[in-house]
Amino acid sequence: MDFARSLALVAPETLLSVSGLILLLVAAWAGDKASRAISIAAVAVLTACAIIAAPALWGGAMGPQTEAFGGQFRADAFAAYGKLLIYASAGVTLMVAPAFFDRVKAMRAEFPLLIMFASIGMGMMVSAADLLTLYIGLELTSLASYVLASFLRVDERSAEAGLKYFVLGSLASGILLFGMSLLYGFTGSTSFAAIHDAMTGEMATGALFGVIFVLAGLAFKISAAPFHMWTPDVYEGAPTPVTTFFSTAPKVAALGLMMRVTLEAFGNQVFAWQQVVIFASLLSIVIGALGAIGQNNIKRLMAYSSINNVGFILIGLATATQAGASAMLVYLAIYVAMSVAGFVVILLLRDENGDAVEAISDLAGLSKTRPWLALSLAMVMFSLAGIPPLFGFWGKFVVFQAAVQADLIILAAIGIAASVIGAFYYLKVVKVMYFDEAIDKVKGAGELSQTVILVLALLVNSPLGYLLTKCLDTLAGNAAAALFFAY
Repeated sequence: MDFARSLALVAPETLLSVSGLILLLVAAWAGDKASRAISIAAVAVLTACAIIAAPALWGGAMGPQTEAFGGQFRADAFAAYGKLLIYASAGVTLMVAPAFFDRVKAMRAEFPLLIMFASIGMGMMVSAADLLTLYIGLELTSLASYVLASFLRVDERSAEAGLKYFVLGSLASGILLFGMSLLYGFTGSTSFAAIHDAMTGEMATGALFGVIFVLAGLAFKISAAPFHMWTPDVYEGAPTPVTTFFSTAPKVAALGLMMRVTLEAFGNQVFAWQQVVIFASLLSIVIGALGAIGQNNIKRLMAYSSINNVGFILIGLATATQAGASAMLVYLAIYVAMSVAGFVVILLLRDENGDAVEAISDLAGLSKTRPWLALSLAMVMFSLAGIPPLFGFWGKFVVFQAAVQADLIILAAIGIAASVIGAFYYLKVVKVMYFDEAIDKVKGAGELSQTVILVLALLVNSPLGYLLTKCLDTLAGNAAAALFFAY
């Protein structure tokens, strides 16, 4: 009976696994000519998985009935929230990718399969309730990501991005695994619940080092400073649809996993990890803002923007409160919409030969030659900067509000000041598009799927996005409540 219930709780992962294996056989038999059909089938499977996972979120599922396989896996409202964002991000990537790869004759049937297998790993990450589940999900995601980063074999930058990601990712996995071994040695268990119960009173030095090493390994996965060094190179070198994927789904999964580990497993030792999170948050905000100022490549600028936004999201985690966790999840959903809009605009920036236009200087006068694209990119920049009335402002507002409520007023004040300073590099892009002399380099047009996704993402980022605040707050509140329920 328990085994049957466990199977029901892992239904999204099972469906993705079985479908992925079937589509892998189709790819082997039909070859690359079936890549579009496989992509469509993968989107359909991801949609079905989202439908399966959604009821747990709407119902606010929590408690022992959400645990599977002896407590190693948890299919609660928090996991459902993360999975919906992950599946949506993966589906968007599969819809915008074919037009990009077909243009360079590099679309292969393996691409949607790698996205599917990465989604399985990410689903396990947000559902992890044990160090073993955590590591299996993380490595499954990482292995698929390394291949995706180097997917465009005709581009040397892509191969370089994949190699850098692999080497640094392996180092981070080693650091994480060492931290996990220390935690197991000092607590006697790999279960988050058992680690939570064992970490009471004065903390042993070895266990503290375990906590720090685990957080360092996870900080790499969310590209938080000072473990951000791979992000600009990988974002620039990877194919743009892959960069779209990296900036959304794996970030949701890794942040969700970090919330599980800190608030569940290390929940009795808040002071031990809170300082590390505050340090990473402030450093990410500063490095993200300063690093972006000198960039002339739009994808590298978005990479530093990602580092900067992760810093703001971590302010919510630093509060160690349910309100802070809920604010993090709200910000995360808004950030996914902003990233999707930003990278779809970048996909549409093409010259007359169909080659990517990535240099910010090449966008000079874009408002005069392609006003629709210029307006879209300007909206993304203003939303990422947190300038009202665009919806990106709401994400920063709820995080700062949670920090103030948790008496982290200095942290909130520094975050607000850095947000104002960081707006400079976003405004630089807008200035180039609207006030520089037009050079008319952007000529290309995108597919209907790209345009539709861009319009939807921009609607979420627009002031109309505030219509979603009540629904978003309710869902994020359900997810955060499930995270805090057992502890």
